Amino acid sequence: MSAPDLLYSEVEEDLRANVRRLLRDRCDWTAVLARCETDEPYDLALWRTLAGELGLAALLVPEELGGAGASARELSVVAEEIGRSVAPVPFLSNLLTTAALVACAGQPLVREILPQFIDGSQLCTVAVGLTTVPYGAFPQSVKADGSALSGSVSAVVDLEVADYVVVPATDADGAALYLVDTSVSGVSRASTTPLDLTRRFGTLTLDGAVGERIASGAGAERILRQALVTAAGLLAAEQVGLAEQCLEATVAYAKTRYQFGRQIGSFQAVKHRLADLWTGVSSARAVARNAADTLARGDEESELAVAIAQSFCSDLVVRAAEEHLQLHGGIGMTWEHSAHLYLGRAKSSQLSFGIAETHRQRIAELADLPTP
Repeated sequence: MSAPDLLYSEVEEDLRANVRRLLRDRCDWTAVLARCETDEPYDLALWRTLAGELGLAALLVPEELGGAGASARELSVVAEEIGRSVAPVPFLSNLLTTAALVACAGQPLVREILPQFIDGSQLCTVAVGLTTVPYGAFPQSVKADGSALSGSVSAVVDLEVADYVVVPATDADGAALYLVDTSVSGVSRASTTPLDLTRRFGTLTLDGAVGERIASGAGAERILRQALVTAAGLLAAEQVGLAEQCLEATVAYAKTRYQFGRQIGSFQAVKHRLADLWTGVSSARAVARNAADTLARGDEESELAVAIAQSFCSDLVVRAAEEHLQLHGGIGMTWEHSAHLYLGRAKSSQLSFGIAETHRQRIAELADLPTP
């Protein structure tokens, strides 16, 4: 079996250039910071441009369903750019939703509303806590009595802007997935004060809310698990983009900031820290690309590749954001600097879909390694 080609293709680099150009024009950090202090922290106009005009929300959707028929490799490039810009768009919820709904495309309701998610005119999320581990048991917090759902789920990403929610629930047949319109009676949402100002989450409470079942039994469990694995794998790519931006910004600052008549980048201690971070970012890119490649090929070892990527990237991105803040000195501690935006996103993503230790435990299980 030949080794996978993890280099970026010409198509992927063209995609990167287009996304980066748009985000540079519409999403510089000063605009992001200003938006975070308003009643509309999400830039939904930007998302509609990304989703509709650039077609990014359709990348994982097969052509027969109106999508682009691309793969996780292409979407991982987009994720890197989202991370670089800490774009306040519902990207993570879109990953979860697309992976889940494409697998449920046999349902008439799903086929009817999927085009609205593709063009960005409607938004949907999956009602799982942001810290939910892909390899865990099926959620039990929501019960279904016929089509009526009751229960609550906390830390649901992008909940405040969602028009629909895919709700994992248990009913008379066991595990199931229900599609719920958030405007129906019995649905309430409560926002949570976020660590990451650019990616919000909240608590979903259902009190007899009516939903339509789109998957059940072992199929529902498999669909949710694969959606979480896919989102975790692509989150690793976002973490790489964020870490790389932190490194580049810190290197640039070290070349222009002078102390004692010298550039601070000329001091050996600073050089070593930046060199160590560069090797970390390079390693993170390798494991994240491998995860995206295995997901794109439907490889049976994709779960292992994702666990490896998350076990490394989720800690590395926090270290990169911390170095970015600390090596900027006093200015990095101020609200008027971008450092806190990157640190907030880094820390939030570190906790998403399980901490590094959880993924290392899964690696041990899949590789049949002894645990302590």
